[in-house]
Amino acid sequence: MSDNLPRRHVLRAAGVLGLGAAAVGALNGQSAAAPVATSAPLGHGRLDIRKEPFGTTPEGKNVDVYTFSNGKVTISMLTWGATIQRIDLPDRRGRKKNVSLGFDNLDDYRMKSPYFGATIGRYGNRIAKGQFSIDGVQYQIPPNNGENALHGGPVGFDKNVWDAKVVRSDHAIGVSFSLVSPDGDQGFPGTLTTNVTYTLNRRNELRVEYRASTDKATVVNLTNHTYFNLAGEGNGAIYDHVLKLNAPKYTPVDAGLIPTGELPSVSGTPFDFRSPQTIGSRIRSNHPQMLIGRGYDHNFVLGAAGKDGFRLAAKAWEPESGRTLTVHTTEPGVQVYTGNFLDGSIVGIGGNAYRQGDAFCLETQHFPDSPNQPSFPSTLLRPGKTLKSTTIFAFGTH
Repeated sequence: MSDNLPRRHVLRAAGVLGLGAAAVGALNGQSAAAPVATSAPLGHGRLDIRKEPFGTTPEGKNVDVYTFSNGKVTISMLTWGATIQRIDLPDRRGRKKNVSLGFDNLDDYRMKSPYFGATIGRYGNRIAKGQFSIDGVQYQIPPNNGENALHGGPVGFDKNVWDAKVVRSDHAIGVSFSLVSPDGDQGFPGTLTTNVTYTLNRRNELRVEYRASTDKATVVNLTNHTYFNLAGEGNGAIYDHVLKLNAPKYTPVDAGLIPTGELPSVSGTPFDFRSPQTIGSRIRSNHPQMLIGRGYDHNFVLGAAGKDGFRLAAKAWEPESGRTLTVHTTEPGVQVYTGNFLDGSIVGIGGNAYRQGDAFCLETQHFPDSPNQPSFPSTLLRPGKTLKSTTIFAFGTH
């Protein structure tokens, strides 16, 4: 773990993350030279896609893997959980590695996966005690995270086989996944019809578009749970990754990781990533919130959206490979999770054991426990309305 970036990395970080000299000084506590210009995009290539069998569930449902590429970036997705299995990216020298944690077989996804790469629903993150009320009616989701409900309950969207079809245009290629969750599924009211479309364009952007509708008032919070390591999956801890968040506030949590309802400033805390910091620089802090989460496992409140409805959520950079990740979203928050509960008991797709800190997640979302927090942005969806949400993951090098 590095408490401070080497100076050459500090200077590059300023350019990569779009910062000026003042931010460089803030990052490393010293005067700064001129910012370094960012490199050109990875480039353009041919749009290809293929479909292959991946396995069969005990109930006899076939699971497929779709692999699509723009000639530089290659993404593999499963119909099991509408899951990102692999993201193969070149480094600054053109050498490709998979930067997404996952498995090479269906049984591990079924039995062991801590939501690797999955599309999460009906409700991403936690609901306190699995309970909430709509129009005076109380609903109970089976607890699956202590006394709380996590990521939609014991059998969330990540544990379903989705329907899938290829989507293609002159500029992008990918897969559109759909799932119908019946009324009462995991205790949630209403038949919820969900469509999530993942497309990769020629600018090396993975666009994730969520759509959902219901026939009865319900709560919905959809996200993707990819575990990133820009140095390469199974390549060790992500503590030297540089992270910048467009987040002036965050949502503190109690011992069960349920928000307290407060929205304090990140100023003066280990949660201040408004200027770039290595993920590991303060992860061992004795701040009470860091002790509760065993690291970062918190929702960050993003800055205001632009005229197009998008917010810059995060920028990340891995110094050795030069790989970068930029996230824009229409969602008001992002959960930053640093793989705190990975304990070495899971062997991933590359044959290496995954340990604490081996990845980070950037889960764009509405805030945790919003159905029980009136001051938070609402996650209520009523009949006749359509949930619409988009997140863009842009990949590059520097």
